Amino acid sequence: MSAEAARTRRTDFYNDPAFNYAEFWIGRDYEHHAEVIALRRLLRGRRFAHAVDIGGGYGRLSVILSEYADRVTLADPSTQQLDLSARIFPGSPFDRLLVDAMHLQFDDRSVDLATLIRVLHHLPDPEPEFAEVSRILRPGGYAVIEVANSVHVGRRVAGLLAGRRASAAPVDIRSAESRLRGTAPYVNHHPRTITRQLAGAGLRVSQVLSVSNLRHPLAKAVLPQSAMLAVERLAQQPLGRLYFGPSVFLLLRKTAVPA
Repeated sequence: MSAEAARTRRTDFYNDPAFNYAEFWIGRDYEHHAEVIALRRLLRGRRFAHAVDIGGGYGRLSVILSEYADRVTLADPSTQQLDLSARIFPGSPFDRLLVDAMHLQFDDRSVDLATLIRVLHHLPDPEPEFAEVSRILRPGGYAVIEVANSVHVGRRVAGLLAGRRASAAPVDIRSAESRLRGTAPYVNHHPRTITRQLAGAGLRVSQVLSVSNLRHPLAKAVLPQSAMLAVERLAQQPLGRLYFGPSVFLLLRKTAVPA
């Protein structure tokens, strides 16, 4: 990645007036609740002075962070999403800041918790963002980062049957038409590659969860949501190190300043 590319990243995709991110979540209750279960599991028993939800959209999970932090900032590059957050979560459950993940505008070592959830999908090369997360975290601070998993069990089985090895590089999952139209990046990542990049930024993994483990049309059509979420609660931790599900949640701690 060039130095110039590292300083800028296109964000105007996320102000598309035809796209309402809140509407995207209609019919995805299982996935939402699975992520809430994961977030609460990772943060349970902890209290933070200041938490920042980076790329948090309309605040779907920012409001969950407010259960664990005295102050929460929703940091997003989209005016559309921030305006939507004010309508869905009126009042002051959290602060709002128009900013992109590469230029967070917080002082060095000033944040106790940073989250980056459903964001890596849009970052083929997330190392600049990881460095920025590390910069703003105080020593001993925590981060929760979600990885859109390129080696979940379904993909591994398909690769095995096709005689295809898993790639450590990001996998672009856009259609050929979307690529030609120049839509927003949409990639999956190998969790091991991401953990190496995070370690390079001084962020060390302390817990891994496998999330949305039953995210399949057949499971959602046959099983009641209550049963799916009961299985999800039991499965997230034991399946974490296997990178089983389509989403991997990492709890990280800033233990060193990167070289």
